[in-house]
Amino acid sequence: MPPQKKLMQRAIDLMEKRGIKAVKKSRQLVSLDDTKYEPLGEAVEYFMNELWFDFLHPALVSLACEAVGGNADNATDVGAALVLLAGAADIHDDIIDESKTKGPGLTVYGKFGQDLAVLSGDVLLFRGLYALNEGLREVSISKREAVLESVKTAFLELCGGEAKETSWRGKFEISKKDYLEILKRKSAASEAATRLGAIIGGGTEKEVELLSHYGRTFGIMMTMRNEFIDVFEPDELKNRLKKECLPLPVLIAFQDDSRKTEILHLLKKKLSEENIEKILDLCMDFQETKLLVEEMKNLVENEISLISNVRGNKEELKLMLTATLEDI
Repeated sequence: MPPQKKLMQRAIDLMEKRGIKAVKKSRQLVSLDDTKYEPLGEAVEYFMNELWFDFLHPALVSLACEAVGGNADNATDVGAALVLLAGAADIHDDIIDESKTKGPGLTVYGKFGQDLAVLSGDVLLFRGLYALNEGLREVSISKREAVLESVKTAFLELCGGEAKETSWRGKFEISKKDYLEILKRKSAASEAATRLGAIIGGGTEKEVELLSHYGRTFGIMMTMRNEFIDVFEPDELKNRLKKECLPLPVLIAFQDDSRKTEILHLLKKKLSEENIEKILDLCMDFQETKLLVEEMKNLVENEISLISNVRGNKEELKLMLTATLEDI
């Protein structure tokens, strides 16, 4: 009997299954673009085909649509639009953070330079907005207005959060409360995705609000999970030290002066496996960090209880949320 897949791998597989149609549609939409400048077209194509596998946002749209009794296929076009809009934000975010690599490969910024990266993001932004409008042709005026308002609100909030975060570069005295507020703002796109799905699926006002709340919570939990994961990544830690904010567990550990001194000393050295382990121990073996993990568990438990009040299939939504706690 094959071993049981870990929760997060099951969640990732689910996201791909739910989001694949929208991702394929988003690539088709971009392939229609004629920017009349080959290098720009190459940069966009590189991002969409080699880097951007955003199954998450369309999966959330699909799952929320089904959770209120709707047909998930009706949300594919809107999901594809979100893939493009989120992609635009991702490219611009890499430019802001001066991230030339992501994982094993080069970002658009790293491969094509700043100018083409900015313009590639613009291409996806304009194509995404057009695709969103086209994807709403068959829905009622009231639903169309609700969707457009949700997308506008979410991405403006996201931009505000990213802008505020840039003002913290190089700062170590960032409170947990302030940082969590930024993570909340950066989760606006996930909330928009589940809200859109619930609206398109014909959810009641209460269901739309419940699923919107779920999307925000899920986005926060995924972002917080990534904050913990970044402590394990030497290159990410170095880049965040120089050009971004350090991960939340590190900032929390900085509340203790002796831990702060030791961690900063380790960060200035070669980040060997041994030094990463030392940083992890200093972060995780701290009472405030343990309290944060407990808060995360309580957040998930409360959200699972709330989401039980929608009428359709919500087991997959519960799986995805529970998976964010795995190995933390």
